[in-house]
Amino acid sequence: MLGLRPAELTVYETLVDSYQLGVTELCLATELAERTVRTALKSLTELGFVHQVNGLHTAVAPDVALATHFLRREDDLRRDRLLAGELQVRYERAAGVRAPADLVEVVHGPEAISRRVDQVMRTARHEVCFVDKPPYAKAPTALHPVEEELLNRGVRFRGIYERQALEMHDLRADLEMGLSLGEEARVVAEAPTKMILADAHLGLIPLHSTETTLESAVIVHRSALLDSLGALFARLWEDAVPLSLPGQPTSNEVSIADARLLALLATGLPDRSIAKQLGLSYRTFQRRLHRLMTELGAQTRFQAGLRAAARGASSLLPPR
Repeated sequence: MLGLRPAELTVYETLVDSYQLGVTELCLATELAERTVRTALKSLTELGFVHQVNGLHTAVAPDVALATHFLRREDDLRRDRLLAGELQVRYERAAGVRAPADLVEVVHGPEAISRRVDQVMRTARHEVCFVDKPPYAKAPTALHPVEEELLNRGVRFRGIYERQALEMHDLRADLEMGLSLGEEARVVAEAPTKMILADAHLGLIPLHSTETTLESAVIVHRSALLDSLGALFARLWEDAVPLSLPGQPTSNEVSIADARLLALLATGLPDRSIAKQLGLSYRTFQRRLHRLMTELGAQTRFQAGLRAAARGASSLLPPR
């Protein structure tokens, strides 16, 4: 916190509360070893948080010490950003003359793949595109924390979900959470492969997997292969069905539960899978579906989903 080490923060907070103390008194008050206290005091003095008078140590007023400290950190951050930009230019220049074998990197094991997924997404500054289908390195029980972080930062997310993948995600904690934060989602019956693309400069695709385990993956750097993956995603995106799940009632004529049901119908998800996502028994789901089909004037469940989607979220049901 504040860019200080734990021992330094403890010593400074103690001096703020006590105003002026000697080393022995600080050791007793903080329960830290003398060597640790002296090291912390030296660092705090150099940073401008503490000054010494007649052998006693006094805290510099926080508004003064912190203002100077924050200005120093802003200067450091500005220099770091300039260096990062320069390093990126040098990296891209060197990437242009890489050997073909260096354009891909193989990662083995679910844990290593999960870490690299985080790293790939964190490189994005503008957009992350992904195709979601089983199997998974880590079960999708909630919205990926990195996705939540990047969405809040303004990074665009476009996701294509295979129908089978929808059955494995939690409707409210994952899908609706992402959509409420700005994720754009679409659904396909079957996807050729799962993938993650970050700003068209880095990607990740599976290399070898079983029905339940993702055993190895490939990190793809900027190359013709990465361009091909981007073109594949664009084609799948054009053909996919938009997924729009409500986070709150959109009209007085439809409940959240009915709006969720209709949105899932439009994806072509099986009845029993929709009932499970909504937490309904199959019989209750059938009764609710029959009522909605009657109100929509639809003959089939798929037609009901399409009619609801065509009418838009603000008027899912016909006027009474």
